[in-house]
Amino acid sequence: MKFDVAIVGAGPAGLFAAKEIAEKSRLKTLVIDMGREVEDRACPASNYKSCLKCSPCSIMCGVGGAGTLSSGLLNLRPDIGGDLSSILKNEKASWDLVRYVDEIFLKNGAPEKVYDPGHDEAEDLERKAASVGVRFIPIRQRHIGTDNAPLVIDNIKKSLDTCGVEFLLLKRVSSIDKGVVTLDDGSKIESKYILAAPGRSGANWLAEEARRLRIPMKYQPIDIGVRVEVPAVVMDPVIKISRDPKFHIYPDTYDDFVRTFCVNSRGFVVQEVYDDFIGVNGHAMTHKTSENTNFAFLVRVELTEPLEDTTAYGRRIAMMTTTLGGGKPLLQRLGELKRGRRSTWDRINRGNVKPTLLNVTPGDVTMGLPHRIVTDLVEGLDKLDSIIPGVSTASTLIYAPEVKFSANLICTNDDLESPLENVFMAGDGAGLSRGLVTAAATGIIAARGILKKEGVEE
Repeated sequence: MKFDVAIVGAGPAGLFAAKEIAEKSRLKTLVIDMGREVEDRACPASNYKSCLKCSPCSIMCGVGGAGTLSSGLLNLRPDIGGDLSSILKNEKASWDLVRYVDEIFLKNGAPEKVYDPGHDEAEDLERKAASVGVRFIPIRQRHIGTDNAPLVIDNIKKSLDTCGVEFLLLKRVSSIDKGVVTLDDGSKIESKYILAAPGRSGANWLAEEARRLRIPMKYQPIDIGVRVEVPAVVMDPVIKISRDPKFHIYPDTYDDFVRTFCVNSRGFVVQEVYDDFIGVNGHAMTHKTSENTNFAFLVRVELTEPLEDTTAYGRRIAMMTTTLGGGKPLLQRLGELKRGRRSTWDRINRGNVKPTLLNVTPGDVTMGLPHRIVTDLVEGLDKLDSIIPGVSTASTLIYAPEVKFSANLICTNDDLESPLENVFMAGDGAGLSRGLVTAAATGIIAARGILKKEGVEE
């Protein structure tokens, strides 16, 4: 098979790159992914219980990538989920690109409602946070919803079908090289340009390919922590100001960076299945709600020497925690964690917070997570409790592990072309983004780099 452009990965980066190329040129484009069509993908979110039959490929791969089965939250800032200004070297261009990505989501069915923190309310929350040494970051956000995200992604996919973009699904790419993509079955696809955008699930594969091809890359920090679940009424006052409030915290003992992430108002905690461990994540629906709100609470970890591979470190911790849970995530009440004893179903059931994910093992999170990280999390929640009273109570539920992997940053030029000519990079798997909007934006940047080489002007 011969194509002008072969895109590895059908996540936001790959889809938006294909869209940019298809709408502005006649380049024959192929998108390859080891996952399935949107309607064929399974997910624990469908019933909010464990779905051990779901493979990592079903949840993390396929058309739309991990974003298809996420809460579908769009952070409409170029410095959240990555830093577009560092790529484009122009702040205005970065904001313009975020708006461009948002418009595409809107045209394909994303809700028109935007959560935009009011100036006075946001300022009051910033002041309250600052009084205890915490930073609150107001962000304009659009919430697609876990139930709506597959519909939006499917609309984007159908628009690409109409434009003549071809898809090769349920196929694993074993290697890439200049002008050639090789599949696991040994078949080869010839293409003038290759865009590697394999998403988080393909980050390790892309790092191995970069080493083989001698493309320089850098290790990046990783976020390790837990998913916190509290009564929705506790978070509601802050949710009214910011749909997904971002708090940056530096606990006293170790002064490490701790942050809130992926707040799901009246949402559900769900499993996130990887090859060798099972973590947790959160979903929020537009048409179905719970009595709880959950959010990720994460500690930034950066390693130097002798170990620099943060991904390997994070996976080891996650595997240990899963082992302790007997192949399930661990669940512990914060009160038990602080007292140094494991939780039991009896203690959890007597608490004020009823878990939305039941296929877990009550246990002791401190047996899986390092002491330093646990200390950061406990001290961070206590600081957050000064801003949001009720977050750090005995009944607060703690699920572990939640790990946000940062792929190795693949070195590229400003057009996201690697040192290997005509091989471009984009998205989370290349370490260039950490979210839906920025992943899509890097796909567009790489696509424009390809178009530039073809002499196609914007």
